[in-house]
Amino acid sequence: MTPNSLANETSPYLLQHAQNPVEWFAWNDTSLQKAKNENKPIFLSIGYSACHWCHVMAHESFENKEIANIMNEYFVNIKVDREERPDIDDIYQKVCQTATGQGGWPLSIFLTPEQEPFYVGTYFPILDSHGRPGFGSILRRLAQIWRENPKDVKKSASDYIAKLKTERIVSNSKADRPVLDEAAMNLFQLGDPTYGGFGNAPKFPSTANISFLFRYAKISGISKFTDFGLKTLKKMAKGGIFDQIGGGFHRYSTDARWLVPHFEKMLYDNALLPINYAEAYQITGERFYLDVMQKTLDFVLREMTSSEGAFYSAFDADSEGVEGRYYVWNKSQIKQILGKDADMFCLFYDVTDGGNWEGNSILCNNIDISAVAFHFGVSEKQAKEKIDACTKKLLAARAKRVMPGLDDKILTSWNSLMITAFAKGYRVTGDVRYLDAAIQCISFIRKNMTDGVKLLRTYKNGTAKIDGYLEDYSYFACALLDIFEVYPEPEYLELAQKLGVYMIDHFWDEDMSSFFMTSDKHERLIIRPKNNHDLSLPSGNSVACNLLFRLYHLVREEKFLDTSVRIMNSLARSAAENPFGYGHLLNTIFMHIQGMTEVTILHHQDNVLCHTLDDKFLPECVVVSFEDESHLEKLSQYLFFSGKSFEDETSVYICKDSVCSLPLYTISEVESKL
Repeated sequence: MTPNSLANETSPYLLQHAQNPVEWFAWNDTSLQKAKNENKPIFLSIGYSACHWCHVMAHESFENKEIANIMNEYFVNIKVDREERPDIDDIYQKVCQTATGQGGWPLSIFLTPEQEPFYVGTYFPILDSHGRPGFGSILRRLAQIWRENPKDVKKSASDYIAKLKTERIVSNSKADRPVLDEAAMNLFQLGDPTYGGFGNAPKFPSTANISFLFRYAKISGISKFTDFGLKTLKKMAKGGIFDQIGGGFHRYSTDARWLVPHFEKMLYDNALLPINYAEAYQITGERFYLDVMQKTLDFVLREMTSSEGAFYSAFDADSEGVEGRYYVWNKSQIKQILGKDADMFCLFYDVTDGGNWEGNSILCNNIDISAVAFHFGVSEKQAKEKIDACTKKLLAARAKRVMPGLDDKILTSWNSLMITAFAKGYRVTGDVRYLDAAIQCISFIRKNMTDGVKLLRTYKNGTAKIDGYLEDYSYFACALLDIFEVYPEPEYLELAQKLGVYMIDHFWDEDMSSFFMTSDKHERLIIRPKNNHDLSLPSGNSVACNLLFRLYHLVREEKFLDTSVRIMNSLARSAAENPFGYGHLLNTIFMHIQGMTEVTILHHQDNVLCHTLDDKFLPECVVVSFEDESHLEKLSQYLFFSGKSFEDETSVYICKDSVCSLPLYTISEVESKL
């Protein structure tokens, strides 16, 4: 079969459809003009490479020659990778949510040649069933309506556009303590007291909300908020959503108790969750949380890191056409691999003859190691060592299976989240592998995905393309600050500062006191999109707000603080009423209310004091740790670093409200100031 035009693309998702009998086009000027020239409606299909239901619709409909013939005759068919083009996805997801009350992928939108939507949905089965039309019937009916009743189409499109352009007036709220109080109470009411997490099935990790509860517990002194966050993290790490032998998290759980995941693994989840677990370790000192963080970061180093030092996007849920096949086991397989040690392993990881999912077992942990040790008459240490050895054997055996498909494109924003995760991992462990991985990724982005300050969105096979979005700029600048705190190379701070200025110059919406998703240099779509809500990824506006607030405290540029506070105030009321979608913003409001504390550590090889501080949960602090005196000298132009110098022993400076302490030399002195 002759491939369609998607064969010329780099996106793994688009390439998955290059052999379809559908005459697919990418979203570009040529395909959009083709619809106008031929006066055909556009069928726009949006998805991503690891999407299970995208695969289902592809196999049912897009590989069906009869369906393809209808599509090719009556429509211009355009495929979009939502990870490459979040702007297009955001616009039409909002249309779908308005029309149907829900969104998701695959997203199926029928557009006029002017890109205006007139019929929307997500997954359509190929055949009619239960009184609902299948995809074939929908295609035929819409083609007929387009020919015979164009006024009805234009009326429907006009209604959608009118709703899409309706934007709420900017709030005049103030980002103050009552906002945090109301948000915390509203969020807590959504919590599942039995299994942790928020709402019922399906359950997503909701990392920003856990971070916010940790911070609210600190400012309020109410421990139940911390306890709930810790319970959620422990339940997830013991459930099937966590890959018990390979490390890393699947995208979400299909049940309330975190047992049965949707098996795809996304880079962003495995960047955001390690930060939760690192903070849990800082709060509790429990090794359990640190181990989960390390297993996750090590999974990314082992399986999602490119030879160039950047990070791949995702692993598919399916292998050999079956969801989860790579990850599940039956007891006989485990006995064959582990022999006499299988019984102990199976008891610890809940592997039974009947299995816990479709006749197989998803590894999970519902029993303490002490109970396993008692049952087998060994010490806890011996039991743990044996189970760890068994885990390594199973991991080696699993590596021989057919792996799920890998989406190997590099995204600036997702890579930036991973840089932040490795910075946090280095801070709490001192493992230089994590620092090296973060620095290598920064170098990769600077070399391949930026031209001075302007960022590009995606990279694959030596090609970087698509103008960066707000999340690319805000995430990357935040990542630079996160690495700067543990490795204060002056260039990182200077580049973050330039990126902050660029965002204000090219993304800012003065009327609404927030940022657009796209710059003023970006391709024009039917609207200029904006997203203030945290979804699976942090809102670009929330991260930008955090970035500018931190930048102000490092470089004292007033417009950074002014812009950050304007964002907080404009969204504060929404965050209080709907905290589930504003966790990252609430974390910045927390810092604003608490007042940022600036900590500078100047340490020598004897850095016990530094490690002690790194193990503390200090979310209201910027902690910059110096080993290289030349770095400090280069930064003396900034008030944050001026007047500070290395001494014969490790010293710490603590500043707040532009007032700095004398150098401090003991942890008791530091704690008294903090």
